[in-house]
Amino acid sequence: MERAERLQAARARVPRVDPYGFERPEDFDYAAYEEFFSTYLVVLTKRAMKWSRLLKGGRGVRKSSTVKRYVRKGIPLEHRARVWMAVSGAQAQMDQNPGYYHRLLQGERSSCLEEAIRTDLNRTFPDNVRFRKTAEPCLQKTLYNVLLAYGMHNRGVGYCQGMNFIAGYLILITKNEEESFWLLDALVGRILPDYYSPEMLGLKTDQEVLAELVRLKLPAVAALMEGHGVLWTLLVSRWFICLFVDILPVETVLRIWDCLFNEGSKILFRVALTLIKQHQRFILEATSVADICDRFKQITKGTFVTECHTFMQKVFSEPGSLSMATITRLRESCRAALLAQG
Repeated sequence: MERAERLQAARARVPRVDPYGFERPEDFDYAAYEEFFSTYLVVLTKRAMKWSRLLKGGRGVRKSSTVKRYVRKGIPLEHRARVWMAVSGAQAQMDQNPGYYHRLLQGERSSCLEEAIRTDLNRTFPDNVRFRKTAEPCLQKTLYNVLLAYGMHNRGVGYCQGMNFIAGYLILITKNEEESFWLLDALVGRILPDYYSPEMLGLKTDQEVLAELVRLKLPAVAALMEGHGVLWTLLVSRWFICLFVDILPVETVLRIWDCLFNEGSKILFRVALTLIKQHQRFILEATSVADICDRFKQITKGTFVTECHTFMQKVFSEPGSLSMATITRLRESCRAALLAQG
């Protein structure tokens, strides 16, 4: 069969809207996706059977070496919300605070917070059919509630751009407002160190930590950046603040988040280093600041990131050893340097 015919046939078989409600982009490679998904489906089926046995009889999920191994190999969609809630501590928080979420929504409002959230509602996933005003039910109202409640709960953060994308993904997976709120609280309040405060010190720190890790593990790339005077914030701030949402394919982001909820923020550095290391030669061919920026956009697209299962295997092998002690030490030194700069 000719390539054009193969493409046409694949386009007819692969739905235009993915299982999460996102419309496939115009340049979507239907044939490559179909080829990948036919093999990934076998993996998913095998994983689903293993997870079903693990969770049989409504057993709770506790962190363990088995759960860690299972999570790294992917949580099936039907179990994802339950496992995220358990391993992140969100379920425990929700159980200890019955009715708290609804009290937040019924409490005193902040017009400034409400306006900031409303401004971003229409900008959140315009390519997702479930977030459109014409959708029934329209998830914009759910998103508004989750972000408003969180802003009232954590007044030090309030609302920050980027949180809309994260809350949106949580809603798509949990299909539950209150669970989405508690998962957002787990991420913003505990898992991500100070990413969304007005000063964004944690975000700035982690960008510097990545720069240090690249110097250690990929010195040629670090030299290229320094030679052109490129700030890392220009290249990777959205990777961190959006947790790869709207940067990597949906299924790949969800696989990263499986590990994020279970193992913490270290996974973000593993993903970033894997993307850079895999495309090191391509990045090193850049000849200007604009060229570097463009190449960093290109490395988040294509077969390597679409094939989420092999991508995640690379994430745990390519960057080599990366202990939490190393991350903590680098965070402390980078944070101190940023504070000294004022």
